Amino acid sequence: MSRLAKKPLKIPQGVEVKVEENVIKVKGPKGELEQEYLPFVKIVTENDEIWVKPNEERIRRKADWKKAKMFQGTYWALIRNMIQGVTEGFKKELEIVGIGYRAQMRGNQLVMQLGYSHEVVMNVPEDLKVEVPAPNKIVVSGIDKHKVGQYAADIRAWRPPNVYTGKGIRYVGEVVRQKQGKKA
Repeated sequence: MSRLAKKPLKIPQGVEVKVEENVIKVKGPKGELEQEYLPFVKIVTENDEIWVKPNEERIRRKADWKKAKMFQGTYWALIRNMIQGVTEGFKKELEIVGIGYRAQMRGNQLVMQLGYSHEVVMNVPEDLKVEVPAPNKIVVSGIDKHKVGQYAADIRAWRPPNVYTGKGIRYVGEVVRQKQGKKA
């Protein structure tokens, strides 16, 4: 059971929250997000607060009560991320380690040379912003935490860090423990 979900979420100034039948919409200075939710929870807005509560009308068995508690914490976290996304946004930074490994932007495409015989070309979704401030650094930003994290993970999946040499794409601050390798 989530202990955070027992507390209300504060709605900052400049953010509008609309709760419809099974959809919550959050609109802020950076954009608008919406999330469907299951009937196990009830989302209530009071003054400048959002409460996520179990929907007692829907709970019939003990197993339903467990689901309601589980979804209460999940939707509380999703709504918090939506509010943070439309006010501040999210950002993931990746670094490329390796001789000859580099990235660049060509229009709306991220082009990377990662040691393959061909270039790796990835289209950038419209709701994300990708920057390459240096040939060995990629910054993915946007308002949807899930999309930012998934696109960064897709980039990293092209060349994950090698545990023997350390070469590859990693998140900034990620520690890659290196193995010793073959002994002579």
